[in-house]
Amino acid sequence: MLVITRREGEEVVIGDPENPIGVVRIASIKGDRVRVAFEFPRAVSVHRREVADQILTEAGDESPTVVVVRPGDESRSEQTTAERTHPPAGRHADARSV
Repeated sequence: MLVITRREGEEVVIGDPENPIGVVRIASIKGDRVRVAFEFPRAVSVHRREVADQILTEAGDESPTVVVVRPGDESRSEQTTAERTHPPAGRHADARSV
């Protein structure tokens, strides 16, 4: 495991620097909260750990339904696996605008 220190606005390049697979940027730091921005091709899945674990748990189900609750947002929405893996408008189900 590689552990590095980055300041707000600094980036980590993943893959070949001339043609990177993606870029991870520290979007903001406020108190103990760090916002991280991921810039990867749409074909690359990026999940929070709890979502990745839930996907693995449901992998055996034929048409699982996931309840999505975002931090700070008490509204809930249900999504099928197809909706979760192919989000509308090119946004990933876990992605939030930065």
